[in-house]
Amino acid sequence: MKIQKTVNIKNKRATFDYEIIERMVAGISLVGTEIKSIRLGKANLSDSFCYFERSELYVRNLSISEYDYGTHYNHIAKRERKLLLQKKEIRKWERKIKETGLTIIPLRLFINDRGFAKMEIGLAKGKKTYDKRETLRLKDAKREMDRSNKH
Repeated sequence: MKIQKTVNIKNKRATFDYEIIERMVAGISLVGTEIKSIRLGKANLSDSFCYFERSELYVRNLSISEYDYGTHYNHIAKRERKLLLQKKEIRKWERKIKETGLTIIPLRLFINDRGFAKMEIGLAKGKKTYDKRETLRLKDAKREMDRSNKH
């Protein structure tokens, strides 16, 4: 069991499925053993999303594996967790969501300098299938150029 020095868990599907318009870092409300599992790098953001409920922002489907050494105090792996933001920021994004049909998705989960778990969230617009193909084409072209520059 090795605790990682830097924890940086990314949502790899986010930039493929969505066009990120705006980014923000939010605190995340955790219970006892969840922070220990995050420090071990045992979290998955792939199917998670954020939603508003009573003017508060929550994240759903964020999977934090149970802590191996936790007893009956262990946490539930896929529970809803509250994101901690200022009311002004929450209201601003809530208005944008209602007006334009955008969505909020978790992009990255990390531990900051002070040891707190933070989540980078993004205001995103869903990509169409042809946009995804274009993204793959650009990624392949960049890989080819990097490969040719090395030789």
